[in-house]
Amino acid sequence: MTDIRKFKHKITITVRFNEVDMLGVCNNSVYFVYFDEAKFKYIKEIGLMPEGGWFRDGSLFFVVRNEINYRDFARFDDELNIYTRISFMKYSSFGFEHIVENAKTKQIIAEGSVVLVHVDPKTHKSAPLPEKYFDLVRLYEKDVAIIS
Repeated sequence: MTDIRKFKHKITITVRFNEVDMLGVCNNSVYFVYFDEAKFKYIKEIGLMPEGGWFRDGSLFFVVRNEINYRDFARFDDELNIYTRISFMKYSSFGFEHIVENAKTKQIIAEGSVVLVHVDPKTHKSAPLPEKYFDLVRLYEKDVAIIS
């Protein structure tokens, strides 16, 4: 299990009625939506969001991996803390880690990871990450692994 103390970024989400199934638990696919919301807020917070908004600078990113390990379940109206960090960066990609915690009980609900690849908008082939990405992430995440 990932150490929650390594995570500086946290958002809180309340499980909505339309996110639960007929058993009253949060549907497994909804966690990807939570990860997306946390990821975009993280990107904004550390300064990676381009001026004018996402996609305004010609950069393009593809999700190439999504993974979730479910430890427990959430129910309608539960408040969930979504912890997010970038754990590694490579030439053209970087990886997010997430932990979903029940805000009241502190029970870990799920852990997940997402890998994004920076691609050339014309060829859709991987392209090097801009150096400013490495700089901004290193400022925020002191233990990010830079893999060459």
